Amino acid sequence: MKVSIITATRNSAATVRDTIECVLRQSYPNIEHVIVDGNSTDGTMEIVRSYGDQISKVISEPDRGIYDAMNKGIRLTTGDVIGILNSDDFYNHSFVVEKVVDALERSGMDSVYGDLQYVDPVEIKRVVRNWRAGNFNRRRFLYGWMLPHPTFFVRREVYERLGLFHTHFSCAADYELMLRFLYKGGVTTSYIPEVLVRMRAGGVSNASLWHRLVANREDREAWRINGLQPPFFTTWLKPIRKISQFVNVM
Repeated sequence: MKVSIITATRNSAATVRDTIECVLRQSYPNIEHVIVDGNSTDGTMEIVRSYGDQISKVISEPDRGIYDAMNKGIRLTTGDVIGILNSDDFYNHSFVVEKVVDALERSGMDSVYGDLQYVDPVEIKRVVRNWRAGNFNRRRFLYGWMLPHPTFFVRREVYERLGLFHTHFSCAADYELMLRFLYKGGVTTSYIPEVLVRMRAGGVSNASLWHRLVANREDREAWRINGLQPPFFTTWLKPIRKISQFVNVM
């Protein structure tokens, strides 16, 4: 089974080396790492190119945001399974991909996911918050549940059948995609009960209180464009939870 990992970068010189190194350290032998850069100007591409053919595919060109870059990456991949690792994230240990493949093979599921830790952007050994996703139950989406997207590995055929990211979203296209796959599309999934990815606090949807409120508005839109009525939790209670999470991160 070939695993493709996509990393979208833009002015990521401070963090991209950690992302590349964590992929290179993976014990699983059949990995394709695709890096899609959005015309960085800070030395990101110099770092990326220093790895030569250790990175399977690299492109650097203008894009229409991170989700457009992810879509480009998906189109470039040739693997049986696709994972997305952001340029300020890194795998928790060297056996993550091996465990993902083992879980997919044993379960026969369409996808797998695990837990995530937010870490301090500078002192990456300091954990800021734990995101324990828990076992999947489709109805949990009705109560505001979602899984950590960087831990989500999906068989290629699912993307081919159900489509890629909707690029008009600014920060919730990952939520919409998981809603479309797991809630509406009936994609099967299996939970790996351990931390797979560590994420530096301060990503696109977590950078500020304003971004969190925008993400909530887009979460509601994600339901509507799938022909679904946004549940009560998403409409009224989820903003409160997002605000409290923001306070915890700070």
